[in-house]
Amino acid sequence: MSRSGRALLFDIDGTLADTDALHLKAFNQVFAPHGHVFDRDRAAKELMGFSNTSISQRFLPGQPPERQAAIMAEKEEAFRKLASGQIKPLAGLMKLLALADRAEVPMVAVTNAPRLNAEMLLSGLGIMQRFKAVIIGEELSHGKPHPLPYLEGLRAAGGVPDRSLAFEDSRSGVQSASAAGIATIGMRTSLGHGDLVAAGAVCTAGSFDDPELLRLIARTMNW
Repeated sequence: MSRSGRALLFDIDGTLADTDALHLKAFNQVFAPHGHVFDRDRAAKELMGFSNTSISQRFLPGQPPERQAAIMAEKEEAFRKLASGQIKPLAGLMKLLALADRAEVPMVAVTNAPRLNAEMLLSGLGIMQRFKAVIIGEELSHGKPHPLPYLEGLRAAGGVPDRSLAFEDSRSGVQSASAAGIATIGMRTSLGHGDLVAAGAVCTAGSFDDPELLRLIARTMNW
């Protein structure tokens, strides 16, 4: 355990950077030939935050497993090409990470994205070195919305649930972190306040420089 049990845990896509529009474009490029076209609302409900395994099982049920995996790999390659050089941090993120570093609060990234995507995004933002670990849902026996990814995140950070905070933008992510006992802030990059709170978020914010959010973090982290 860390000296204080404090930890900050972050989803990546849609939380550290607003990448949902790029994912949507990649999904439509690859899935349209298979009869699936998504708008932003549908994608927020049925795609964002879910593991590739669950997405392929839902939308490609007629394909054998190896073909499902190949199609998802094609989608992820399309996303990485679209995202290359286009990744920008959500407002206020860098200041928050700097505050956490100065206060010696460990940080962990927790995502359902493939590791190649996660590392590309963190490297593109220039923040890979700030995180003690990158927890990948599909490398575990359960991904989000199961609590296991966030329980693993807490373990990696030496954190305890009631002294930690999680940041998420999807229903499955909020459910995962909340089920692990962590107070979860919903970031309104793709879903609105009501949807995020209904999933279990204790509050929501449009960016990391929201004054109320900063006060909540300061109280919980005691900095």
